[in-house]
Amino acid sequence: MNEAVQNRESEPGQGKVLMVQGTASDVGKSVIVTALCRIFTRAGFRTAPFKSQNMALNSYVTEDGLEIGRAQGIQAEACGIQATTDMNPVLLKPTGEMRSQVVVHGKPHAHLSAAGYREEFLPVAKPLVMEALGRLRHKYDIVVMEGAGSPAEINLKHRDIVNMNLAGWADAPVILVADIDRGGVFAFLVGTLELLEPEERARVKGFIINKFRGDLALLRPGLDWLEKRTGIPVLGVLPFMPDLDIEAEDSVVLDTYSSRPTAGRELDIAVIRYPRISNFTDFDILSSEPDVSLRYVQHADQLGTPDIVILPGSKDTIGDLEFLREQGLERAIREFLEGRRNTRLVGICGGYQMLGRQLHDPEAVESAAPRAAAGLGWLPVETTFLPGKTTIRVGGSTLPGIAGFADSAGRGFPISGYEIHAGRTEPMRNVSDTPVSETVPVFLIREPDGTDRFEGTARKDGRVFGTYLHGVFQNDAWRRSWLNAVRADKGLPPLESQVAADLRKEAAFNRLADHVESHLDMGQIYSMLRP
Repeated sequence: MNEAVQNRESEPGQGKVLMVQGTASDVGKSVIVTALCRIFTRAGFRTAPFKSQNMALNSYVTEDGLEIGRAQGIQAEACGIQATTDMNPVLLKPTGEMRSQVVVHGKPHAHLSAAGYREEFLPVAKPLVMEALGRLRHKYDIVVMEGAGSPAEINLKHRDIVNMNLAGWADAPVILVADIDRGGVFAFLVGTLELLEPEERARVKGFIINKFRGDLALLRPGLDWLEKRTGIPVLGVLPFMPDLDIEAEDSVVLDTYSSRPTAGRELDIAVIRYPRISNFTDFDILSSEPDVSLRYVQHADQLGTPDIVILPGSKDTIGDLEFLREQGLERAIREFLEGRRNTRLVGICGGYQMLGRQLHDPEAVESAAPRAAAGLGWLPVETTFLPGKTTIRVGGSTLPGIAGFADSAGRGFPISGYEIHAGRTEPMRNVSDTPVSETVPVFLIREPDGTDRFEGTARKDGRVFGTYLHGVFQNDAWRRSWLNAVRADKGLPPLESQVAADLRKEAAFNRLADHVESHLDMGQIYSMLRP
């Protein structure tokens, strides 16, 4: 490592690159890149992540109010730096079958079909990608690049901008990751190599076998065979690591959550998992609270009798609202709120829009054609989707009009979060039930120019509220106060705040880095960075 550190200035203005690719999706590339980012940073390197093209509904707002994939934002945090759009210049946000919103350097560029994206966008994407990578290499000692899916998709390779073509353009050594937990790990690795061109195969400098459960001695003969068969070293076998506490990007991680409440937890929170759920990591911190059972449900028969129902963000709000109705969830939620139970209903972003009376998409911002729909009707607001998108980090305070939204002295709690939405939500004045006079704003937001604005809408009894603020549950003091208000509804005593979101995140980065560093041959990895 010392030699690598000494050599890092050998090419001023041209940082080293290392690329992590996988034999398939969800083999652990993002997590391993996150770990390497923290390991290199702890070793004294100025480090940054890079993924040229990402497809994800979980996005991240940069300090300057632009949108990138959440994984690259989290990886930047692991490096201790501010995320920029150079770390993910192209973001694809699926809006329906075979169609995505294309976000370029943090701003909406176009809505394209899969064929349109390949025919119209990819042929001109190389300069965009390489300029972004070049700026990162000029600023940082090491850029850890992440691939997507598999480099062996032979039907896609000729227009690839995220796997082996990119590795060739950047002259990057490649580490190939495989997931042993899904079986067939040696076939995955050898098969991937067999489908690469000779010059691509030569870029693969090492293997990582991820998510191992069992006796390493039993695996050793296979590792020896693999190295002899390919001539490529196994850099390490990473044991399966439960409870990573690292924000995930792909909603497949939600499969690990039970739809049933956790025994022994006093507060039951059910998040509705509709098909186009976005920014579900908003709720990760809730599962760390000692009294909270956090679960994701898709059908009315999974809902049970929760204390809190959360409608999360959505990339297709009207479509997901239809799903919610088809699954019987609207009827079940209405029975809670109109009955004697103290169930609370919360909507975040798209979920907030659903809580209103009407949704209008006259310019087909979220769909292939104009459409409109009646909302759930719990708040006297309506939403209109418009071209352009609000992406901004915000700060302010809670407003003490709802139980749990003020401290013991009656003051609001400091609050921060971020907004990503195309809709504009406004009060409806001419409604007879739940009129505007029976609602209150939720937050007071301080704008960059020093002015204030109200944000969100809540019923005065606190049982329903909606907000555009993602990340709102990361605010420790308010989160605990609000949960204590729910506890009070159930006749339970309050709990002291025990979870600090920022400290939890830092501890998770270091725990992950320690785990990966202890099981990889870091000497070989550092040797890939030398001239």
